[in-house]
Amino acid sequence: MQITEIEERTAETIARLTAVWESAVRATHSFLSEREIAAIKRYVPAALREVPRLFIAAENGSPAAFMGIDGQRLEMLFVAAKQRGQGIGSRLLRCGMEECGVRELTVNEQNPLAVGFYEHMGFVVYQRSEKDEQGAPYPLLYMKKH
Repeated sequence: MQITEIEERTAETIARLTAVWESAVRATHSFLSEREIAAIKRYVPAALREVPRLFIAAENGSPAAFMGIDGQRLEMLFVAAKQRGQGIGSRLLRCGMEECGVRELTVNEQNPLAVGFYEHMGFVVYQRSEKDEQGAPYPLLYMKKH
């Protein structure tokens, strides 16, 4: 598994990462309806293009996971469903902490596996909101590395 920071974000790369995103969300975000997944998916390409730093974990040239970082904040980390549980997310997050100084993140409270993963990686909850950034009724947990 090779982790690389992506500078050039081609349409093909964005499409492949959007597919990873959808696979990951379908495996971990059971609280979202099909309609909600489709609505969010429309914003994923722009988010991938705009996040300041984008890292991809690839195997044989095919993306298995990715993370986006803005300053010291992890903005996104998604692992394709069939690659989950193999340590790829841990490797990506460690890379983000070591190379970019990642110290903060936000996670859906209704995604307990992700919450547990971030706690295992040393992050603790410091704040909670009842709704997500779009005002939908999905509580968010704000976490910091201690």
